Amino acid sequence: MAAMIPDEKKEEVRGAADIVEVVEDYVKLKRSGRSWKGLCPFHDEKTASFHVTPDLGIYKCFGCGESGDVFNFVMAMEGVGFVEAMRSLADRYGVSLPEKDDEEFDEQHHLREGIYYALKYAGVFFHRHLVETDEAEKAREYLQQRGYDRSIIKKYGLGYAPAGGDKLYKTAIDSGIKEEYLLESGLVKPSNRDDGFYDAFRGRLMFPIFNPSGKVIAYAGRVLGEEKAAKYINSPQTKVYDKSSVLYGINFAKNEIRKTDEVILVEGYTDVISLQQKGIDNVAASSGTSLTPRQMKLLHRYGDTITMIYDSDSAGQRAMKRGINIALREGMDVNLLELPKGEDPDSFVRQFGKDSFLEMKKEESENFLTYQIHKAKEEGRWENPAEKKNVISEILESIAHMPDPVSRETFVQHLNSKAKVGDRALFDELGKIRKDLKEERQKAKRREKKRREREARRSNRDQDNGRSRASQPHTVAFNEQTDANQQDQRQSQPRGKRPNYEKELIRLMLIYDRDIIDYIGSQCNGQQFEDKQLRKFYEDIIARYKDEKEVSIEVYADREHPYPKLVGEVALEEHSVSERHHEKVGVQYKKDKNPYRTAKGALKALKIHYLDRLQVELYERYNSAEDEERKKVMKAMKEAGRQRTILQQSPIDELFPDPDSDAAKKVSDKVFEYKMKHERNQ
Repeated sequence: MAAMIPDEKKEEVRGAADIVEVVEDYVKLKRSGRSWKGLCPFHDEKTASFHVTPDLGIYKCFGCGESGDVFNFVMAMEGVGFVEAMRSLADRYGVSLPEKDDEEFDEQHHLREGIYYALKYAGVFFHRHLVETDEAEKAREYLQQRGYDRSIIKKYGLGYAPAGGDKLYKTAIDSGIKEEYLLESGLVKPSNRDDGFYDAFRGRLMFPIFNPSGKVIAYAGRVLGEEKAAKYINSPQTKVYDKSSVLYGINFAKNEIRKTDEVILVEGYTDVISLQQKGIDNVAASSGTSLTPRQMKLLHRYGDTITMIYDSDSAGQRAMKRGINIALREGMDVNLLELPKGEDPDSFVRQFGKDSFLEMKKEESENFLTYQIHKAKEEGRWENPAEKKNVISEILESIAHMPDPVSRETFVQHLNSKAKVGDRALFDELGKIRKDLKEERQKAKRREKKRREREARRSNRDQDNGRSRASQPHTVAFNEQTDANQQDQRQSQPRGKRPNYEKELIRLMLIYDRDIIDYIGSQCNGQQFEDKQLRKFYEDIIARYKDEKEVSIEVYADREHPYPKLVGEVALEEHSVSERHHEKVGVQYKKDKNPYRTAKGALKALKIHYLDRLQVELYERYNSAEDEERKKVMKAMKEAGRQRTILQQSPIDELFPDPDSDAAKKVSDKVFEYKMKHERNQ
């Protein structure tokens, strides 16, 4: 078994990885002082509250509270564990790591990594068959007709799946790839005759599908010839592929989308390749599936404007209308472009070239409202009063999805200028539609809530008591000799949002001098922290303090997981005071006028909440105890109640006297105390 990855290698990966570059695989960022800002990928928002601070190697969302380092971000975005995230970054930034240590991976991590490896192996297998075998001649001719040279074939990883029933399966097994990985990746299927497995893709031109960071996560296979079969077949849903959140070509397009602030959305794989081959790089495809909100959210992370190009047939038009509403609901600016009849982006750009395509896009793209009226006139619906009413309702439904009220009003007025029916009537109708949409969303939420409640009841009936304990007020301890079993029970309870008072104590210890650490450390202990990770953080700070090692934000931002994430949670602030301002006035602002007073307030809350938790635990022990044990538990319950009353009723300065040090006295003398007007002359 290989040795575990040493800490210095982890730090080498962290140092090599550019957190801004990694985050920009998923989020459109703009520089803001020393940090970068963008829309948070962890929750829905319209105003950017997601910050990346490259100096510290940390991200933080001030809307939902998510934070961490580059490892945490990759773990969250790609759904992988720490070691897998580290290996992914090491591969990306050219850091060599020792072979995997089986102890570092749980079963799911092994499976995901095995799936990725099987998909990558299949990509090489398909590509070699395309460029080397006689059987793939038809596929090469097809690509040649589209003008795809060797460099394009290599860039997009195009390949050919041989027509034989199990050639990939046998070759992969001979190469040491586990059957399980081939099956879980969707590359093979079990035979109905129970005599083994067969290849899922046979006799098809293969298109690898990549995630935003460039990993192969699935395949699409195109039929070659006139045989009666589906034109395309795609990989099934797997542990690494969710078709509702994937867009073909996004890994190649994301940077250009950021530059132009626009994405061109097309339907097919060859549309993407042909446009990008001609230098139109900000293009992606929905890959033959109905456009989903998750796909639109992904696009919105890179740009604010979308130009949609769909086929002019009825299926294409229906897909376009659905896509319009999804894009508007996401808050994007929506334009539509219809190519000449019989043309798609692939054929048009190959025949007429880049300049003609861009000129047509510039001159003939229309906003969604103008386009829908234009289509209605073409179809003769605009002149028919009954049909015109339906068209107006369809347009108002699209407008109703827009989250911004100013945009809604602007487009209603624009519609009125075209329809000539009066804006009062249009606004009334819009209000009814928005009310209906709201009710539908609420019903959907209620249905989803009931579904989750049913699942929770089924799977967690035996944990109801534990869940009710977790809902009790948070508390802190009076007795450092708490039973170890009680401590284990508290640690096992589910954790919600981290208590602010616990985060405050860690923040103070990180940003102020050793006197603060000494003060806080003398007033509380690790057992009094409810949050397990903050407890570990506290104990690590105390250990470093005793060893006379540096304690600072910078030190912990460079530490192993989960310290960088915790630093982001406790230490980063959304708004910081201008550095130039304090240079002008000669005074530097600090959040804590008196950090000791801030610590006292947090310590009081820490201890009260600990006592609350302890009382709940003692009460449960009392109910199950007998005779002498009951007396001991009752005595402990009374003592806990007495100490909680003292804490609750006593001023913090009595509970936690100022430390007897020059540094403490210096800041204590500067405390600003506000007095009511009638008290000022007393």
